[in-house]
Amino acid sequence: MAKELKFVMLLDCYGDLLTEHQRNVMELYYCEDLSLAEIGSPLGITRQAVRSLIKRTEDILLNYEEKLGFAKRLGEMRECFRRINNAVQEIEDEKLREIIKNEINSGLDLL
Repeated sequence: MAKELKFVMLLDCYGDLLTEHQRNVMELYYCEDLSLAEIGSPLGITRQAVRSLIKRTEDILLNYEEKLGFAKRLGEMRECFRRINNAVQEIEDEKLREIIKNEINSGLDLL
Protein backbone atom coordinates (compact mmCIF):
# COMPACT_ATOMS: atom_id res chain seq x y z
CA MET A 1 0.00 0.00 0.00
CA ALA A 2 1.33 3.44 -0.87
CA LYS A 3 2.45 5.43 2.14
CA GLU A 4 0.07 8.27 1.32
CA LEU A 5 -2.92 5.95 1.06
CA LYS A 6 -1.96 4.26 4.31
CA PHE A 7 -1.99 7.55 6.21
CA VAL A 8 -5.23 8.67 4.56
CA MET A 9 -6.81 5.42 5.79
CA LEU A 10 -5.33 5.85 9.26
CA LEU A 11 -6.52 9.44 9.34
CA ASP A 12 -9.99 8.27 8.36
CA CYS A 13 -10.00 5.68 11.16
CA TYR A 14 -8.32 7.64 13.95
CA GLY A 15 -8.55 11.30 12.94
CA ASP A 16 -11.08 12.09 15.64
CA LEU A 17 -8.54 11.01 18.26
CA LEU A 18 -6.07 13.70 17.14
CA THR A 19 -6.09 17.32 18.16
CA GLU A 20 -7.86 19.63 15.73
CA HIS A 21 -4.50 21.14 14.76
CA GLN A 22 -2.91 17.72 14.08
CA ARG A 23 -5.93 16.56 12.08
CA ASN A 24 -6.08 19.77 10.02
CA VAL A 25 -2.38 19.66 9.13
CA MET A 26 -2.56 15.96 8.19
CA GLU A 27 -5.63 16.55 6.02
CA LEU A 28 -3.94 19.47 4.27
CA TYR A 29 -0.82 17.39 3.63
CA TYR A 30 -2.31 14.01 2.72
CA CYS A 31 -5.78 14.83 1.41
CA GLU A 32 -5.32 18.29 -0.10
CA ASP A 33 -1.72 17.54 -1.21
CA LEU A 34 -0.41 20.92 -0.04
CA SER A 35 3.32 21.47 0.37
CA LEU A 36 4.92 22.05 3.76
CA ALA A 37 5.31 25.75 2.93
CA GLU A 38 1.68 26.05 1.83
CA ILE A 39 0.56 24.54 5.12
CA GLY A 40 2.96 26.50 7.34
CA SER A 41 2.51 29.96 5.87
CA PRO A 42 -1.11 30.62 6.94
CA LEU A 43 -0.42 28.97 10.31
CA GLY A 44 2.64 31.15 10.90
CA ILE A 45 4.99 28.18 11.33
CA THR A 46 8.05 27.04 9.39
CA ARG A 47 8.23 24.19 6.90
CA GLN A 48 10.37 22.31 9.43
CA ALA A 49 7.73 22.76 12.15
CA VAL A 50 5.07 21.41 9.79
CA ARG A 51 7.28 18.43 8.87
CA SER A 52 7.96 17.73 12.53
CA LEU A 53 4.24 17.85 13.35
CA ILE A 54 3.43 15.51 10.46
CA LYS A 55 6.10 13.00 11.55
CA ARG A 56 4.92 13.06 15.18
CA THR A 57 1.29 12.65 14.09
CA GLU A 58 2.21 9.80 11.74
CA ASP A 59 3.81 8.04 14.71
CA ILE A 60 0.65 8.59 16.76
CA LEU A 61 -1.55 7.15 13.99
CA LEU A 62 0.76 4.14 13.54
CA ASN A 63 0.66 3.53 17.28
CA TYR A 64 -3.16 3.61 17.31
CA GLU A 65 -3.23 1.15 14.42
CA GLU A 66 -0.69 -1.15 16.08
CA LYS A 67 -2.82 -1.28 19.23
CA LEU A 68 -6.33 -1.25 17.74
CA GLY A 69 -5.97 -2.58 14.19
CA PHE A 70 -9.14 -0.91 12.85
CA ALA A 71 -7.65 0.13 9.49
CA LYS A 72 -6.37 -3.40 8.83
CA ARG A 73 -9.75 -4.91 9.64
CA LEU A 74 -11.51 -2.29 7.53
CA GLY A 75 -9.32 -3.21 4.56
CA GLU A 76 -9.99 -6.90 5.14
CA MET A 77 -13.76 -6.27 5.25
CA ARG A 78 -13.61 -4.31 1.99
CA GLU A 79 -11.71 -7.17 0.38
CA CYS A 80 -14.30 -9.64 1.67
CA PHE A 81 -17.12 -7.56 0.15
CA ARG A 82 -15.18 -7.46 -3.13
CA ARG A 83 -14.91 -11.26 -3.19
CA ILE A 84 -18.60 -11.64 -2.38
CA ASN A 85 -19.48 -9.18 -5.12
CA ASN A 86 -17.41 -11.21 -7.60
CA ALA A 87 -19.11 -14.44 -6.51
CA VAL A 88 -22.56 -12.87 -6.91
CA GLN A 89 -21.95 -12.64 -10.64
CA GLU A 90 -22.29 -16.43 -10.79
CA ILE A 91 -25.88 -16.35 -9.45
CA GLU A 92 -28.31 -16.92 -12.29
CA ASP A 93 -31.40 -15.52 -10.57
CA GLU A 94 -31.23 -11.82 -11.52
CA LYS A 95 -33.59 -10.69 -8.74
CA LEU A 96 -31.55 -12.49 -6.07
CA ARG A 97 -28.32 -11.17 -7.58
CA GLU A 98 -29.63 -7.58 -7.35
CA ILE A 99 -30.79 -8.06 -3.75
CA ILE A 100 -27.36 -9.33 -2.74
CA LYS A 101 -25.54 -6.57 -4.63
CA ASN A 102 -27.71 -3.97 -2.87
CA GLU A 103 -26.86 -5.51 0.50
CA ILE A 104 -23.16 -5.51 -0.38
CA ASN A 105 -23.38 -1.82 -1.26
CA SER A 106 -25.22 -1.11 1.99
CA GLY A 107 -22.48 -2.91 3.90
CA LEU A 108 -19.76 -0.99 2.09
CA ASP A 109 -21.54 2.29 2.87
CA LEU A 110 -21.38 1.39 6.56
CA LEU A 111 -17.62 1.01 6.35
